[in-house]
Amino acid sequence: MEIRSAKYLISNPKVEGCPAPDKPEYAFIGRSNVGKSSLINMLTNQTKLAKTSGSPGKTQLINHFIINNEWYMVDLPGYGFAKVSQKQRASWEKMIANYLEKRENLVCVFVLIDSRLKPQELDLEFIANLGEKGIPFCMVFTKADKNTQRETAANVRSFIEKMKEDWEFIPQKFVTSSVKFHGRKDILNYIGELNEQWYKGDAEE
Repeated sequence: MEIRSAKYLISNPKVEGCPAPDKPEYAFIGRSNVGKSSLINMLTNQTKLAKTSGSPGKTQLINHFIINNEWYMVDLPGYGFAKVSQKQRASWEKMIANYLEKRENLVCVFVLIDSRLKPQELDLEFIANLGEKGIPFCMVFTKADKNTQRETAANVRSFIEKMKEDWEFIPQKFVTSSVKFHGRKDILNYIGELNEQWYKGDAEE
């Protein structure tokens, strides 16, 4: 799939304010500073579509982008460390949970995981929570250019092995580098396949 157009649409603190659920939607989320905005910009081949920052906690709302006028890409606040109050963090957590559980056109959540690190409990807990609620997701291992291929492969393998302790089926995974555009084609092709299924199902109803 090719991205012909990508435009910022709207930001919301509540799922009720999101665009009409008439198109397939894909949400991107991960721990703060995992490279989420850089990945979104890489996928859309734009440098400033999503705001990047060296300081965690930059994304604070549900941010919608319209892609090819056919589907939505959503940038969600990061989970975990951010220099905010407990009250603000609790507010974000509630906002994210409401979005993930109530957004009826949400096709898949792309959970971003830093490939430079050993398995992090926070990521495993977030994924387990998605599984418990039956929310479809896949995993995107970011910053693969920051390590050797061997180190990246070892960390990805460790994460998957950790998941196998609790999961019978391991969802789709991608290894990416926003600097080298690695993984871009695979992710966009995957979204393209899911879009076809979504529109086919919509036409059959």
